[in-house]
Amino acid sequence: MIAHSFVRLIVNHHPDLKIERVLTRRPLGSLADFPLAGALTQSIDDLIAHSDIIVECSGDVFHGTEVIERAFEAGLPVVTVNAELQVTTGSYLAGKGLITEAEGDQPGSLAALHEDAIQMGFTPLVYGNMKGFLNHHPTPEDMAYWAKRQGISVEQTTSFTDGTKVQIEQVVVGNGFGATITRQGLEGLGSTNLNDSASVLGMLADRAGQPIVDYVVPSGYSAGGVFIVGRHDEEQAPALQYFKLGAGPYYVLVRPFHLCSLEVAKTVRRVLNGGGVLLNNSTRPTLGVAAIAKQAMKPGDLIERGIGGFQFRGEAIRLADHPDHVPIGLLRKTALKRAVEPGQLITFDDVDILPSRALEIVEAQRQALKASVCEEDVLGLEPFPLIAGAAG
Repeated sequence: MIAHSFVRLIVNHHPDLKIERVLTRRPLGSLADFPLAGALTQSIDDLIAHSDIIVECSGDVFHGTEVIERAFEAGLPVVTVNAELQVTTGSYLAGKGLITEAEGDQPGSLAALHEDAIQMGFTPLVYGNMKGFLNHHPTPEDMAYWAKRQGISVEQTTSFTDGTKVQIEQVVVGNGFGATITRQGLEGLGSTNLNDSASVLGMLADRAGQPIVDYVVPSGYSAGGVFIVGRHDEEQAPALQYFKLGAGPYYVLVRPFHLCSLEVAKTVRRVLNGGGVLLNNSTRPTLGVAAIAKQAMKPGDLIERGIGGFQFRGEAIRLADHPDHVPIGLLRKTALKRAVEPGQLITFDDVDILPSRALEIVEAQRQALKASVCEEDVLGLEPFPLIAGAAG
C-alpha cells in the first residue's frame, strides 16, 4: 500500500522528481496493476544503478537491511518508512550512511513536530502517540476480518492491534531524541482529555529527569495523531494562554493526523536539498523492543514471525536492563529451545535464530552493549550517555 500510494503521489504531484526503479520480490507478472509497472525490477543492482536516493518501505527487517547496506556501498542516502528495521539494525546502519525515517508515519511526524516545537522555544518533555485501539491478544479471526476491511495484511493489522507497532515507533523516537521510558511497555494511559493525560505524562517526565516517550488510548476524541508535551519560558505564559494553550506549566502541541505515504515526499526533498536526517534510531540507542510471549509454548515450537504474529508481541525496554533480550524484529522462522510462559520476555537462550545479516548486526551490537555496561560499571559511570539530536 505504501509503495502504490507513494508512486502515484510522485507521478501526479511532483513533476520534477522521477521514480526510475521499484524493487520487488514478487513475480513481475503478478503486478500488472502497479501504477508504474515499467519501473519494476527484481535486481538490487538495477535499483541502485538508476537511483540518486532510495525510499525503503518494505516493512521487512532482513530484506531492508540488505538493500540499505548495498545503497550505502554506492554512497546513496536512504529514506525509510520502516520503524521495524530502525529498532533492529537501524543504529548500526546510522553509522554507515545517511538513513532517516520519513515524515508521515508517527515517528517521522513526531520528529517534524519536534523541530517546530524547538523553533518556537518549547522544551519537549513527552513525545506522545495516540493509539485508537489496543488488544494485546487479538484472535486470528478478528484480524483476518479487519485486514480485509482495511485493505492491509493480517500481519500489519495484528502488529497495530496488539501494541507492537506503537512500542516500536516510540522506541525509535526515544532513541532519536535522547528520551527514555518510565516503565517496560510504556504507560499507555487511557484518556478522555488529552490535556489531563499530558499533564500526568509531563509530571512523569519531570520525575524521570529527562524527556520520555509514551502513548495514550483516547476515548471520546479523535485518535491517529501525535503530540508533544513541553515547557516554555515563564514570561511567555500570558501569550500562550491567550493562544489557547492553557495556563501551563505543561503545554500540549498536537498534530492530529499522519498521512503515511502522502508525506514521504517531504522527507525525500529534505534529504535531496541537504537538510539531513529527520529521525533515526541513533548510533547509541538506550531503548529496544523485546519479544514478550502471548501464550505458553514448548521446546521445538516454531515461530513463524514475531512482529504481527499471534505468539509474541513487542514491549519497549531499557537496553541496560535486558542486554540479552531478543529484539522482536529478529523473530522469523525460529524454533524455541526452552519452554516459555505467557508474559515471559524472550532471551537468546530461549531460541534458535537462523543466520542472517540482521542477526550478525544485532549480535555485534549486543556484545558491544554488554562490554560498555561492564566498563562503565567499573568506572562508576552512568551507562549510555544520551545523544542529543535525531542524527545520533
